[in-house]
Amino acid sequence: MKAIVVRRGSETPAVIEKPRPDPGPGEALVRTLRVGVDGTDREVIAGSHGEFPEGEDHLVLGHEAVGVVEDPNGTDLERGDVVAPTVRRAPSGGGNGYFERGEPDMAPPEDALERGIAGAHGFMAEYFTSPAEYLVTMPREFAAVGFLVEPISVSEKALELAAASRSSFQWEPETALVLGNGSLGLLTLAMLDEYDRTYCLGRRDRPDPTIDLIEELGATYVDSRKTPVDEIPAVHEPADLVYEATGYARHAFDSVEALAPNGVLALLGVPESWQFEVDGGDLHRDLVLHNKAVVGSVNSGVGHFEAAVDALCDIPGWFLDAFVTGVFAPENCEEAFVDDETTIKTAVQFDTL
Repeated sequence: MKAIVVRRGSETPAVIEKPRPDPGPGEALVRTLRVGVDGTDREVIAGSHGEFPEGEDHLVLGHEAVGVVEDPNGTDLERGDVVAPTVRRAPSGGGNGYFERGEPDMAPPEDALERGIAGAHGFMAEYFTSPAEYLVTMPREFAAVGFLVEPISVSEKALELAAASRSSFQWEPETALVLGNGSLGLLTLAMLDEYDRTYCLGRRDRPDPTIDLIEELGATYVDSRKTPVDEIPAVHEPADLVYEATGYARHAFDSVEALAPNGVLALLGVPESWQFEVDGGDLHRDLVLHNKAVVGSVNSGVGHFEAAVDALCDIPGWFLDAFVTGVFAPENCEEAFVDDETTIKTAVQFDTL
């Protein structure tokens, strides 16, 4: 079967032939339809994130997948089920408490493998196998965009944690600020239809497809070059929720100033090391006196994938049509990894229903 990999010492994806995998006990064989590409994939290819499977000279890429069950192999799934796989798996030495409790997304990185990212082959191949408990079914009519379930699930978890941090009182958020107009930020913005007013921060000039999507969703575009995060309350208004998807380290501190009293900041970006000065006393005082909260979130679990399927079904079709800007055949996979001003979300297509 065809598989798209990155080899040790290379920074370019390549198509190779691999044997079709055989499902083990409790596993199903899945025929891959589409696999999405995001910033993490580009970091893995560049060698700045992730790791190869032990003893392997290559890593099969891809962690955002949708496929069709080809062989249920005695599981509760049925042949023809459309499924999205979760990402985390138990380390090679065996499971641990996080996996035993059904909470792999809460494990520290050293206590889990991540398919297509760290220590385990991904889904960017014609077929893959997975334990049935890590496969989440979805309506067949959403198969073409089912690879978006994984990134949506990441936001489902972050929003769940944000709400949980406000569960000690009656929190009725009205305003949300999304930092980052990349694919994750835009998907999240599309999920926030219950908020009265939404904002999305970016660094792009008009005309731009992401700004068009932001405004078509009824949100306000904020150019960070003109209005930095900590100035947003004065120019616009403070936010009950700030969702950070940039990986820009200063945003973790400047966002506290952007929060309304009782607001919560959800951090999802993973920055590189960077030292800079902040007024720690002012930050501490603001968090305490205004009952603000900061939560960090990474990965997602089966429950978040299930919620993501429902969320995907509720996102307007016009948004999804404009959001997916390119779908490529495996032999043209390098084009799927290009990141330019016209790219929002791309995928590699292996098959159709």
